[in-house]
Amino acid sequence: MIALVSVTRAGHTAATELEQTWPEARRYNGPAAEAIPRAFAECDAIVAFLAVGATVRLIAPLLTSKTEDPAVVCVDENLRYAVPVLGAHQGGGNDLARRVAAVLGAEPVITTASDAAGGAGLDDFGADLGFTVEPGSDLAAVGAAMLAGDRVTFTSDAEWPLPQLPPNVVRTGRPEPGVPAVVVTDQKIHPAERVALFRPPSLRVGVGASRGAAAGEIGQLIDDVLAELGVSHQSVRHIATVDAKADEAGLLAAAAGRGWPVVTFPASRLAAVPVPHPSEVVRRAVGTPSVAEAAALLAPGSELLAAKRASAHATVAVARVRPRGRLAVIGIGPGARDLMTPRAIAELRRAAVVAGLDAYLEQVADLLRPGTRVLASGLGAEQERAAEAVAQARAGRAVALIGSGDAGVYAMGSPALDLAGDDIDVTVVPGVTAALAVAAVLGAPLGHDHVMISLSDLHTAWPVIERRIIAAADGDLVTCFYNPASRKRDWQLRRARELLAARRPPGTPVGWVRDASRPGQSAGITTLAEFDPLLIDMHTLVVVGSSRTRVQAGRMVTPRDYTWSDAIDVES
Repeated sequence: MIALVSVTRAGHTAATELEQTWPEARRYNGPAAEAIPRAFAECDAIVAFLAVGATVRLIAPLLTSKTEDPAVVCVDENLRYAVPVLGAHQGGGNDLARRVAAVLGAEPVITTASDAAGGAGLDDFGADLGFTVEPGSDLAAVGAAMLAGDRVTFTSDAEWPLPQLPPNVVRTGRPEPGVPAVVVTDQKIHPAERVALFRPPSLRVGVGASRGAAAGEIGQLIDDVLAELGVSHQSVRHIATVDAKADEAGLLAAAAGRGWPVVTFPASRLAAVPVPHPSEVVRRAVGTPSVAEAAALLAPGSELLAAKRASAHATVAVARVRPRGRLAVIGIGPGARDLMTPRAIAELRRAAVVAGLDAYLEQVADLLRPGTRVLASGLGAEQERAAEAVAQARAGRAVALIGSGDAGVYAMGSPALDLAGDDIDVTVVPGVTAALAVAAVLGAPLGHDHVMISLSDLHTAWPVIERRIIAAADGDLVTCFYNPASRKRDWQLRRARELLAARRPPGTPVGWVRDASRPGQSAGITTLAEFDPLLIDMHTLVVVGSSRTRVQAGRMVTPRDYTWSDAIDVES
């Protein structure tokens, strides 16, 4: 829950806007001296429309620890700045300030040292992957060394899809004596001086139990197996079992006492998992020849560390799960920085490897974390670029593959997803397409039904493209032409114009925009009869109107008919 505290008219208005935008936001009314303490006790975060000094005085007596206190963000009276003053990393204050700024049009003022330096903070390192910090870890000393540019080593049991660490953080097989270190492991070790020890959620504990098995017996068996393996309880993601044990009180109590969730699976799904020690007795009882081993091994790529161990009334098995790489397919928009979405920027900074066309990578170079591996390639290497990005993700890395506009529209989304299997995690970030940027410059030509057609016949046979142009013309659809012309393709747009001119009036509006949203943008509106294809190049998009499109005050407009016909059922 996010608390919204305001005391002035401007603050009330802004708080109302956030409350209407965020389902998890709640107004705390009354004097700030009363509202802040209540919100501090009840909420995960606070947005205070107060001066920083006043807010600090109110929260000072309430502070306990950085792991428990809520994030607090202050917004000034003029709504110009969103300033995290508490819980910037662990509490999510920096991200909250960015969210506030995105809604209110303010500027987030980020003062935490790692963020200001363009690096990753250790407080929330790997948090989105489920990492936890081993108590006693020396985050302050290691973080200071990272910021100072000193040599810091990084050691991990496996390749996790983490953001890029600064260049002075060097991967090594093991920590070096006396050198600050970041260590990611599920092994049972204790943090030393100047070591930041992180526990990844790499272990799955499968449990089978007889009806009425005691929590103490189940818990002791789990503890014994983990101790024998020499692994940390903090790296256990969950206990897994069969659906029939979803209400087994002893199992639930053993998990709750260790802070682990319990997940259950149908017997039919567990029965499909190959296990080293199947049992016909178990199959007859619950419908699967294995519960503990099958539940532990269910995730793809799992490695059985401990085959099932049994006590009088329980069985336990432990598996380690191979981390899944992460591929973010990102549309960076048509060119202008303010048309790139906040989510696209966040994903770029989340990546350790970024692949893309060299020209596009130059546009976003300032957004990448220092040390990010950049895989640049030129025009015509789209398939190879997609394959390399997927390969990097399969190796366990956090990868971003960028394209202009929206990555799924004539860009890198389709070739990448053609190659990506279910062995990696994929997220697709939408972007402002070139067609939308062009339409905004021209007016509102896409106000009714429309179609986008690429005139490039490098990968699509021209007869196929012609059929699509004719279909768009016969359907009276506004038509937006991508890739209309280049030095080697100079006749396709002329032929497209001929096909449309045979089916549309000569006065049909035609608009074109070169370098939409970029420096040097130029545009024009003419008619189908007077349109000159020689004006067009690969940096240009062309929009041909439908029979309904008209020019109004120098802008192309395709009306949207909101008049309901008597034949239309408005309830449908």
